[in-house]
Amino acid sequence: MAMNPPSFNYNALNNIARDSLLFKVPEDQIIKGIKEKEKRKRVQKILLEVIPLLHGHFSSLQQDFVNDVAPSFYSVGRDLRIPFKPDFIYSVGGQIYLPWFIFWKHNPLNDKQLSLFVTLVREILRQDPDLDGAKFEILDFSAVKPKEGRQLRIIDTAGIKTFNLKETAEMLAIFVEGFESAEARLKEVDIPSKRKETEVIVDIGQYKLWD
Repeated sequence: MAMNPPSFNYNALNNIARDSLLFKVPEDQIIKGIKEKEKRKRVQKILLEVIPLLHGHFSSLQQDFVNDVAPSFYSVGRDLRIPFKPDFIYSVGGQIYLPWFIFWKHNPLNDKQLSLFVTLVREILRQDPDLDGAKFEILDFSAVKPKEGRQLRIIDTAGIKTFNLKETAEMLAIFVEGFESAEARLKEVDIPSKRKETEVIVDIGQYKLWD
């Protein structure tokens, strides 16, 4: 991925989610803004696929407040830390929600990846008194099958089975080994410092880390 980084990300959708929740920006205004600011048709199409689901969900909520969240990190030894940066938290009816977005169209988190992710996040949240009582939800906007359209699946992580300490350590050891191997490999090869202006690489699927 470092050798061939994508020239596209889903950051715009994070802002749209917040604006839909906080300011109730109309969907047609959001679509117009994307078409004006994103001129790459392929990228534009990907973003517009998500808008009806994303806007439909957040514009229907009557929030008490919306706040930013400071980044957190899960240490996996030595100088390696896994970052966790939700875009925002919000409250509805006194209940605080912490949403996490999966915008990849293909290859969403599988069972083991999902369990490990939730295990790490729960530990991070337990260490933050402001987030300890938050309802942690994963909003998955992927397509169930390759040729089908996207669907919104809201996953209440309270029902996700997590790993114990031994299992977590074993899974993270695999991750660290892969990370260090990739890091060593990158030192041996040349990475292009600048991408050609005419080259556009768009990857709408998640990279698989633990296969």
